[in-house]
Amino acid sequence: MSHDARVPSRESCVLRYLVDAHAEQRPKQVFAVFTDGSSWTYDELRHEVLTTAAGLQSAGVRQGDRVVCWLPNGPDAVRFWFAINYVGAVYVPMNTAYRGSVLTHVLTNADADLLIADGGLIDRLKPGSCGRISQIACVGASNVTIDGLHIYSADELRGTACEPLERPIEPWDTQAILYTSGTTGPSKGVLSSYMQSYAMFGPVTMPFITADDRYMINMPLFHVGGTGLLYSMLMRGGSVAVIESFSVSRFWDQIRETQATVVFLLGVMASFIDRTPRTARDRDHPLKTVIMVPLVDDVAGFVERFGVDVYSIYNMTELSAPLITERNPTIPGTCGRVRPGVEVRLVDENDCEVPVGAIGEFVVRTDAPWALNHGYFAMPEATAKAWRNGWFHTGDLGRRDADGNYFFVDRLKDSIRRRGENISSMELEAEIYANPKIREVAVIAVPSEFAEDEVMAVVSLVPGEVLEPEELIDFLRSRVAYFTIPRYIRFVDEIPKTASSKIHKVPLRQAGITPDTWDRERHGVRVTR
Repeated sequence: MSHDARVPSRESCVLRYLVDAHAEQRPKQVFAVFTDGSSWTYDELRHEVLTTAAGLQSAGVRQGDRVVCWLPNGPDAVRFWFAINYVGAVYVPMNTAYRGSVLTHVLTNADADLLIADGGLIDRLKPGSCGRISQIACVGASNVTIDGLHIYSADELRGTACEPLERPIEPWDTQAILYTSGTTGPSKGVLSSYMQSYAMFGPVTMPFITADDRYMINMPLFHVGGTGLLYSMLMRGGSVAVIESFSVSRFWDQIRETQATVVFLLGVMASFIDRTPRTARDRDHPLKTVIMVPLVDDVAGFVERFGVDVYSIYNMTELSAPLITERNPTIPGTCGRVRPGVEVRLVDENDCEVPVGAIGEFVVRTDAPWALNHGYFAMPEATAKAWRNGWFHTGDLGRRDADGNYFFVDRLKDSIRRRGENISSMELEAEIYANPKIREVAVIAVPSEFAEDEVMAVVSLVPGEVLEPEELIDFLRSRVAYFTIPRYIRFVDEIPKTASSKIHKVPLRQAGITPDTWDRERHGVRVTR
């Protein structure tokens, strides 16, 4: 087989060969530390992966199969992910906040036989809503039984010897299917290769991160900000600190306890940290590098206060960090310049490039094959639409200045981004519509006082019905992920329509938070995981 020099070798980017090589070359070096105080050397990592991989094979998992994981961050999430890839299968993680129709859609679309799930989540599953799933390996305790499904302890997925692969795992093979929130349709499963993982956060793309670093993974392992960054350290032979979730109050203590040197701060994370009271320990930590999306207003002040270097990027699950800033960027709001090996254009609705300074949609392609996503799983029409004319269409709007600096402007797609999570307005609207008192609903984004968006639901009631805002919040608690529950609710007699009788959201966005809008934060109504 001929080899394209633009594609890295198997040994450089494929998980199975990286795990084996590091266990041989640096067996006693620590790869991962966890919040419970435990840690794995590379030799221990390989042992965990091999025994789990053998257990997966005994459960019928074969090369090319899809295995769904529904787990919070921690040792189990890492070992099952790595074991799935070790046998050449495809890792399909699910958001631990999923429930209701979104959960059913993802399980059905994934078309997998085996689900590995946290015991505390299984009671969200209903008979007939699990797609082709026939067996559930339960991590932790659960007394749930579901007709037609074999539920057993994940402890049974241990073995002693792995069967050989049918063929070598290649850089272009599918490593994972990562679900990203739908916008004008259901959530889509992004097909991601090992090559895309290498191109996204690997040593060539981000040379300022080295094998001497320890990345604190505070993004979930169903999010590319978790999987991609953890995997980037495996490729380097470095180490990671796996944190269950981001915490403002615990952030610096976690950095010190885990000796992390690099972290990714998405959405409001950096703003929250920047707004904490100054202390004498602001520079008393090992952190050296922060990748921040978006940048805080005063980057220089953040750098000076905490003694770190800051970078920013433009990325999404489907891409491979096509834009990266210089160290400690001085241009306000920039998301970087085009990195080598990538082409970026800003285009109009006809895919014609817009002039410098004008707003257009980001479209991307790469020199190397497989360095971007290779479609949406079992969604050929969505794949064709996104990949039209040989470019991947992001659905994001941006502009470029005369010096080649790019700036994110807005979302062309009708989605909402709240505190690092993408929210489908269509999916949330469907759940709100399920309330029999609701006649119409439009879910829109409104500005947050920190960064990104807050969720507003504009609703019209069935004539004669009465619905208190708290009642709608309570209705949604068991139906949707906590982070999608609207902060703002506005009741109107009639939702505006277009000439074709479709709901017209533009005037609702323009009106924003009106005096008659109900704010659950102001009324002390809390939502939790």
